[in-house]
Amino acid sequence: MTLVSDRIEQAAAPTVAHAARNLSLDRTRSFLTLLVLIHHAVIPYTYYGHTDPTSFAGFDAIVLATDSFFMAMFFLLSGLFLWPSVAHRPPGVFARDRLIRLGLPFAFAALTIIPIAYYAIALRQAPGLGFGQFWWTTVTVGPWPSGPLWFLWVLLIYSIAGGALYRISPHALDGINRLSVRGFAQPELLLLVFVAVAAIVYVPIRVLLGPNHWLEFGPFSVQTSRILLYAAYFFLGAGIGAGNISTGILSPQGELPKRWTRWAITALVPYVALWGLIYIKRQILGNPDALPAWYEASYAIAFVVFSAAITFTILAVFLRFKTSGWSLLDPLQHDAYGIFLVHYAYMLWLQYWLYSAELPAIAKAGIVFVLGLGLSWITTALLRRIPGVALVL
Repeated sequence: MTLVSDRIEQAAAPTVAHAARNLSLDRTRSFLTLLVLIHHAVIPYTYYGHTDPTSFAGFDAIVLATDSFFMAMFFLLSGLFLWPSVAHRPPGVFARDRLIRLGLPFAFAALTIIPIAYYAIALRQAPGLGFGQFWWTTVTVGPWPSGPLWFLWVLLIYSIAGGALYRISPHALDGINRLSVRGFAQPELLLLVFVAVAAIVYVPIRVLLGPNHWLEFGPFSVQTSRILLYAAYFFLGAGIGAGNISTGILSPQGELPKRWTRWAITALVPYVALWGLIYIKRQILGNPDALPAWYEASYAIAFVVFSAAITFTILAVFLRFKTSGWSLLDPLQHDAYGIFLVHYAYMLWLQYWLYSAELPAIAKAGIVFVLGLGLSWITTALLRRIPGVALVL
């Protein structure tokens, strides 16, 4: 029997996923956290979010890339250990733990960190506005944005839905796991699955509603066109992690990490296509508010291909080069979640204070990133000293 057949047979066994933690995946998660901070540090100095007098074209390249994949990849990584987490907990305990880990921080941040962050923006528009008045208006009248923390409540819903799915049918994702096992030797197969599934759930909604439509209710908001895309990545991740990860596509011994340069080249093609479409939008179509359906469909297809390819590239790189030894990302690992939770307030206030500074965009973004990371890390370390908080962060 061939190696692939052996692995498929293993995956077909009862799914009581005992996936061990993978050092390279932990480092990937820390790397994505840094990308979130970089994204928020540079976005005011770009064409997209040009809210500062200075800008740098290179930041547009960063924002286009990060916005096109990193939240979907967060959902993928979050789904990887769903099946083992539910299997190892009594019924109801998993949902309780997710509420504590995700729901409680979201509620706290929505009432504190997010208003503090957006107060910096409000002060530029109304310099005499008091924080108390701003906070009360935010939570009673709105708008009440959630910033990047929308990720928490959406992940909470997907996690509870996934936990319920496991209780109803623990073998529901075995088909995805079998594909993952085949991906040990044929990772291209799973890449095609990611692209196909993402195209089905993303392209039609993008064409119908465009990229700027959001579902909003109080602090609960999410980009409408990406709701099912994120769900797809989450449950694909859950399927990959439903069996032993060491026998599937994410094995360091598999073909995925061996072909990391191929994935990088593959990702470059749709990325260039995205820029080509942006050029058409601005220079040929005249940058209209409403774009034709053919344009939205073309952009959406390039988007899902790039998202899948760059996700595979990053996973391949970390599986290939970061499976052992020490990494600069290791000290960040235990505090990454806390840094994600608190960083946005520091970022917006640093950008507020630097607004009038006569510095180039690169210098401003560098200051915001370094200080934002440092202050967020210190804040997280201090919060973790509070009894009980370490269980959440």
